[in-house]
Amino acid sequence: MKKEKIIFWSTTGFLFLFQGVMPALTGHTEMAKEGMRHLGYPEYFGPILNIFKVIGSLLLIIPKVPSRLKEWSYAGFGFDFIFAAASIIAVDGLVGIAILPLVAMAFLVASYITYHKLQNIQ
Repeated sequence: MKKEKIIFWSTTGFLFLFQGVMPALTGHTEMAKEGMRHLGYPEYFGPILNIFKVIGSLLLIIPKVPSRLKEWSYAGFGFDFIFAAASIIAVDGLVGIAILPLVAMAFLVASYITYHKLQNIQ
């Protein structure tokens, strides 16, 4: 059980930093806006996506959040990572940066699996 807790909190902490803190601090910068324009998304899409990322990451990291909300957060991040990789590949081709969302997806899957293992123990 201790191993599962360590894996859960490590992977979920990474997701919180990568999907909650980082977008909150950098989502309004010109570089972030240019990245969204480069992928062909409208200008209003970035701030909306960042709001949902911050909310979703908070739902994952706060222990007493109902499990249904956590499930929606996991699903939302799964879609986000898949579509991020697909968008990068569609616009830039198979480049190295396209692997970053897939690495984040691996952290998401590990967090999801250990979350359910810990829920079944309780």
